[in-house]
Formats: sequence, C-alpha cells, structure tokens
Amino acid sequence: MSTSPHLLAPGVPAPGAPHEHAWVAESRHVTTDGVVLYVRCTACAVRRIDLQAVTEMPPEVLTRSIGGRGNKS
Repeated sequence: MSTSPHLLAPGVPAPGAPHEHAWVAESRHVTTDGVVLYVRCTACAVRRIDLQAVTEMPPEVLTRSIGGRGNKS
C-alpha cells in the first residue's frame, strides 16, 4: 500500500468534479435592498454574491459563481 502527497483532503472534491457547494458568508453588508452576502464554497473556494431581501427567506443569487480550484460552476 502506498500513500501519495497529492491526495485530496476528505470532503474536498477533485478539481472540476461536480458537487453541491457548501456556502459560507465571508462578509455581509446591509443595503437599502437587503443584506448583500459575499459567499465562498468551503470545498472548492468558488465565490458569488447573494442578496437576502427578507430575513425569513433564503438569499437569492446575484452573480454567477467564479474562481475556485479548477471548478467552473
């Protein structure tokens, strides 16, 4: 049995592999339209911007996802 230093950490998708993003807010700012959230996927580091207009509802996506580790989604 051999080990490789190139193995991915548990829970980290292979570059370009489809997965469900696990979004965390890096920052949030109150605006007249609601709360703007700058979020990042914990698995692949893709980022996007969301808007939470009503606090009882989930945020809506304002931008497409960008960046990350080889993931184009």
